[in-house]
Amino acid sequence: MNFNKFNHFLYGFVPGLLLPIGFMWLYLNRFYPNDLPFFEIIKQIFPGVLMGKILLLSVIPNLLLVFIFYKQDNFKIATGIIIGAMPYLISSFFMI
Repeated sequence: MNFNKFNHFLYGFVPGLLLPIGFMWLYLNRFYPNDLPFFEIIKQIFPGVLMGKILLLSVIPNLLLVFIFYKQDNFKIATGIIIGAMPYLISSFFMI
């Protein structure tokens, strides 16, 4: 599929910001042992090391998207996804 028409930075930046939040929501709702709402779980694990590890885990789908768009020579979308993942990576390194 030809994505060259959509090869813009913002088309990668917005999913790069939203995809980790969606993956974190999916992971915590599926595998966290309590039946608490999403924001209550975040409040419970926020000051600890577990939050940093979950942030690192939530960036993995971004890396998969970067690989796919990089192989299709859509470098601006891949760059946007990487820049969108940077806040999650930086904050996770400070929490570990």
